[in-house]
Amino acid sequence: MIRHTVMFRFDVNAQRADIDAFSNGLTEMAPKIEEIVAFRHGFDLGVNAGNFDYVVTADFASVDGYLAYRDHPIHKEVIARTAHVVSERAAVQFEWDS
Repeated sequence: MIRHTVMFRFDVNAQRADIDAFSNGLTEMAPKIEEIVAFRHGFDLGVNAGNFDYVVTADFASVDGYLAYRDHPIHKEVIARTAHVVSERAAVQFEWDS
């Protein structure tokens, strides 16, 4: 199993409506991409100072499944439509036993 984890910091000038559109776009995208085995995303709880604002985790059966997601037109459209709210992004993909 491949887990893709992405953390985001929002631009200081991002409007709440745009941040909500970012989150809603992810919610709407996930069921449309069949390679996704599991998908979770949400806002940081604010427990620790300095954390990123938002996280996405997505699981795939294989690297090929992840690559299909990465390059999927729906995924690319969500990124393009919401990129203006993101100031920083960090990502990692790792393998784990399900």
